[in-house]
Amino acid sequence: MTITPPFKPLRKKAKRGFKGCPIATLMFYGPDDQRATKIAVGIIHREGEEAAELRRWTHPVDVRTDMGIAREIQQFITTAAVRTVVMIDRINGCPHEEGVDYEGDVCPMCPFWAGRDRWTGEMIH
Repeated sequence: MTITPPFKPLRKKAKRGFKGCPIATLMFYGPDDQRATKIAVGIIHREGEEAAELRRWTHPVDVRTDMGIAREIQQFITTAAVRTVVMIDRINGCPHEEGVDYEGDVCPMCPFWAGRDRWTGEMIH
């Protein structure tokens, strides 16, 4: 996956590596590995802690192409005085939440992810 222009400034900040806390984590989710319909951004204030703040954005087409969403995320990160950004260059699984959007281990709306490792995108044997 290629990071689209609206998210290039965040990718550039991520490439700088660890610069201290607070840390922003960005994860893209979609029905398959080509279209990201959701992005989740967590803010971790201190090392070893869980995300204290979590926001999600969705878009029916692809969140990675939405300049408005990118600006909102940049504002969220700036307001939290984030020093480090962590993100991966791939879609990291289904945008639906188990127990919220569906019951069971497999999302019925995203068959692409059934039996697939969400970190590598490879089928699990």
